[in-house]
Amino acid sequence: MAYVDKPAATGATKRAVALVLTFTAGYVDIIGYLGIYKLFTANMTGNTVHLARDLGQGNWAEAMLAGYVLLAFVAGSLAGRITVEIGARHRIRSIASLTLFAEAALIALVIAVSLLPEVNKGVMPLLVLLAAAMGLQTATLTRIGPLTVHTTFVTGMINKFAQLLSHALFLSYDRLFGAKDCVEKQQTAARQTIFVLSIWILYCSGAFAGARVDTKFGLPALALPVLLLVSTIVVDQIQPLALQEERDQA
Repeated sequence: MAYVDKPAATGATKRAVALVLTFTAGYVDIIGYLGIYKLFTANMTGNTVHLARDLGQGNWAEAMLAGYVLLAFVAGSLAGRITVEIGARHRIRSIASLTLFAEAALIALVIAVSLLPEVNKGVMPLLVLLAAAMGLQTATLTRIGPLTVHTTFVTGMINKFAQLLSHALFLSYDRLFGAKDCVEKQQTAARQTIFVLSIWILYCSGAFAGARVDTKFGLPALALPVLLLVSTIVVDQIQPLALQEERDQA
């Protein structure tokens, strides 16, 4: 683990890692959806709709499966926040490495199970493992400067994009008509708008890439997210990523 002598990750580093994690989430989400069962492992809004639909239609087995996935995601997110709190209390600077490693291990376990004979496989355990992994990721990196970010679902980020874009447009209007005190604010808002848009683009790109490789490789294609997560662990060991999260918890 990294301790107090290591500098915190810069905003640029955290943004880059957030984009990598977002690509990972889109990739995992679509492979779970296509390769295991028609449920999401990162998008819990969609699964909530599935749960409500199945309960309303009396499809109890389907509803139970959606419920298990939702619970696994919440459990992973809770475990991640508890881990960050421990990091805050004990001043463990690279605590994100632990949650990222756990996420990578869960995804690797799905790959291992997928290679077992069919008789030993089950839809529910595979979905639960991936949903727990996505929950862990959600809790690991939540702040970049003043921005709250979500790397496993994009509905909130699309809404944030609209807010930032509106703000940037009004600041651009003020700047165009001679306001002198809004130049820096307008530039900051423009950068934030582009970054939040990039979150959506990377999630979509991850899902696109996952859909392309799933037809050829199936669940073993999840090896790519494992490798990407290992790279983020290396970054965290050099420049701790979760310090803002630890301060929030403290």
